[in-house]
Amino acid sequence: MKTLILILIGALLLPWLAMPAAAQEKADPVAAQVEAITSPLVGRVGFAARLIGSNKIVSHNGNMTFPMASTYKVPAAVALLKKVEAGEVKLDHLVELPLDDMATGDNVIAQNFVHPGLQLSVANLIEAMITMSDNTATDAVFSLAGGPEAITAAMRKLAIRDIRIDRNTKDLIMDMSGMDRPATVAAVNEFLQKNPEKVQQFVTMPKDPKFEADPRDQSTPLAMLDLLMKIDSASGISKGSRDFLIASMSRTRTGAGRIKGLLPRGTAVAHKTGTSIGVANDVGYVTLPDGRRFAVVIFTASSDTPLADRDRAIAEVARTIYDHFATN
Repeated sequence: MKTLILILIGALLLPWLAMPAAAQEKADPVAAQVEAITSPLVGRVGFAARLIGSNKIVSHNGNMTFPMASTYKVPAAVALLKKVEAGEVKLDHLVELPLDDMATGDNVIAQNFVHPGLQLSVANLIEAMITMSDNTATDAVFSLAGGPEAITAAMRKLAIRDIRIDRNTKDLIMDMSGMDRPATVAAVNEFLQKNPEKVQQFVTMPKDPKFEADPRDQSTPLAMLDLLMKIDSASGISKGSRDFLIASMSRTRTGAGRIKGLLPRGTAVAHKTGTSIGVANDVGYVTLPDGRRFAVVIFTASSDTPLADRDRAIAEVARTIYDHFATN
């Protein structure tokens, strides 16, 4: 039913009202093409994209939930920027990052700053969280935003029901890997020394049905697309916050082989990636040759394939959507 409502509002395609959601997606040639291309590369895939400034939407498994992995850093940034707009936090406020609280995973900060006394501004924390997916910066952003519940509440205030945030990165990785305490750098090093068989899991990130069945920290493609559209239109955050966040997303250094992977050289992309066990995601904005732009969400899960195959699947989806909007 949610799919029908979104299509009705976004596309005004009245003849579709009599069609069930499954029939609509089967009738979409983009969805059929994507399934054929990605089936050898990933376990399952869902996407949603909208041409900005028009009613053109394409989606497949748009109402299916997927683990967000680090794409949940986009709603975290939105929640914190709302506090900046309210005057509760300042972008130039300096935040101390204690060495013993630095997170594992994507941890550029932890790898490069080994002495006590490190402070970063709120603006730089958001920048590191988005552009490098730094988990230490992310957990600081979560704390400043009021924690996972506050970030979820910010989504509900934007009338987005199908994005839920439940854990910061240290707690998420703790649960994912079976640790008994939050995944700081020191805790993970100790854990892997005691459980060397887990090292391969951190490297290859195979699927875990139990992890995917956990409803925490999940989103549907259409819900994340709704957030991207509300960011871009400055209806969910201010124009200043919008410009700040999309500028950061345009400087993202991760995931060069995902949304960007098969697009024409020089295509402007502002995006945020996410990777977890069995999961590879990418969400953001793409500019077409004629200057038009589209917002796109690509989620994948349930994959035992190499990470390069998961990247390729996302690149294939992005290129298929790019070609569709460029010619329609």
